[in-house]
Amino acid sequence: MIVGIGTDICDIRRIEQSIDKFGSRFLNKTFTEDEQAYCEGKARPAMSYAKRFAAKEAIAKALAGEQTGHLSWTSVEIKNEPSGRPSVFLTNDAKLRSAMHCPTGYQLKIHISLSDDYPYATAFAIAEAVPDVT
Repeated sequence: MIVGIGTDICDIRRIEQSIDKFGSRFLNKTFTEDEQAYCEGKARPAMSYAKRFAAKEAIAKALAGEQTGHLSWTSVEIKNEPSGRPSVFLTNDAKLRSAMHCPTGYQLKIHISLSDDYPYATAFAIAEAVPDVT
């Protein structure tokens, strides 16, 4: 069952400006080491960073509730499978919040779609509670 959806659009130029102005301080606060390594390996790193930034915002919206606060940026990590398909890993406060959305006997799965067309990057997230078969 779907328990939340979220979408976000990010101006890639804004991410470029933040990287130029704040450098590693911005990157370390917002992206995990693995995300940074992935993005820095791309021809246009800011585009990859912007997609991940939009994804984190979309996931926070999908996991939001009436009484929830801000998620720490690095508690949501976007990785890519060998096929290129993005996947979501939650830790710390994001993992705790995801548990609030699942009834007993269910686990949370987040589906994420990322896209970019300079100067914009977008993300769409669906949070789904699926029966726990473990």
